[in-house]
Amino acid sequence: MLLPETAVPGHATSHADDCGAFLPGERCLRLPTGHGLLDGLVFGVKDLIDVAGTVTGGGNPDWAATHAPAARDAACVQLLRRAGATVVGKTVTDELAFSLEGENAHYGTPRNPHAPGRLPGGSSSGSAAATAAGLVDFALGTDTGGSVRVPASFCGLYGMRPTHGRVPLDGVLPFAPSYDTVGWFAREAQTLHRVGSVLLGVGGAGGAHRAPWRLKLQVARDVFELADSRSALRLLPLAQDLGARSVVRAFEGTPADWLRAYQVLQGDEILASLGAWINRTRPRFGDNIAPRFAGLAAIRGEEVAHWRSWRDRQAARLRAAIAPDEAWVLPTTPGIALARDASGEERGRFYDVALAINAIAGHAGLPQVTLPYTEVDGLPVGLSLVGAPHSDESLLAFATLHA
Repeated sequence: MLLPETAVPGHATSHADDCGAFLPGERCLRLPTGHGLLDGLVFGVKDLIDVAGTVTGGGNPDWAATHAPAARDAACVQLLRRAGATVVGKTVTDELAFSLEGENAHYGTPRNPHAPGRLPGGSSSGSAAATAAGLVDFALGTDTGGSVRVPASFCGLYGMRPTHGRVPLDGVLPFAPSYDTVGWFAREAQTLHRVGSVLLGVGGAGGAHRAPWRLKLQVARDVFELADSRSALRLLPLAQDLGARSVVRAFEGTPADWLRAYQVLQGDEILASLGAWINRTRPRFGDNIAPRFAGLAAIRGEEVAHWRSWRDRQAARLRAAIAPDEAWVLPTTPGIALARDASGEERGRFYDVALAINAIAGHAGLPQVTLPYTEVDGLPVGLSLVGAPHSDESLLAFATLHA
């Protein structure tokens, strides 16, 4: 049932200035279904994730018009409500998650509270903006190629992409399933950890918890070489302050290989997930998004086979290279948030580098936490830890210890 805004004691849910983070219209509110670790907390839900009784619109009005309201909450939403948290709205997403910038031609671009005049990052743009503005205690997003990690960096937040498969994807709009994850944002490391304790309890084999003070950090030097010089100069000393002493190389081959593998394999999975609907519906996409979907037609089967074999080799190498008590330190993004009026060339350069960086965890299904530890020219830029499979709890504990 829809609840009045006053039904959430102690939390303002006014629409007066929501940074454009929430979907237009009446806000969906859902009270907790139980009590637990998240009692009293409120959260936003990206509009790719089901909330019972509402249409999951995927950031596109034609998707919304061709789908019925969800019959039940997504599994991740069920877990959070059962632990005492309250849903206070669905948040804006880039269309069908196909962007890292954070813009939506139909529902508007959420405002980045910590970087006026800059993009919030996407595709979980509304969830990041709502969290950064203090409108929610935490928010759910999805992360395929960086859609939690990038907006967390741009908006100065803690963000978590879990080990692939650790958080159930039931009730989440599929995009590229072998890369898709449910992630989350918070302003405080402790809240990020509490949410993780709830979400990570199901959906996978979860390894033994590792004491955070035993987490050995290594600097992924070749990834820092992709960041702009000012960001690298701020982030590298932080990595060293956290205890990173040794150096590793994350990329085998060139970053362009990692980018192309991701583009081809993601694209092939998008076609499998959404192609039939696109062909049947002929949806209206925004000017920046339409060419991305149109370009998927150029993907060829032999290229998919080549990069799938390549991915298998690289994923095995990475999983073997990062020990259970280790993490690699790298920049979350190439630099600070893009300006809202950034040129197409600037956006293209950012997109190519950001996808290559985020493909490290993506190709291997590894967990990654991004930490809001510093700024460049007064604007946030994130530092990330990538851990071994199922080391999610150790990453979250480390973030809490070093908050």
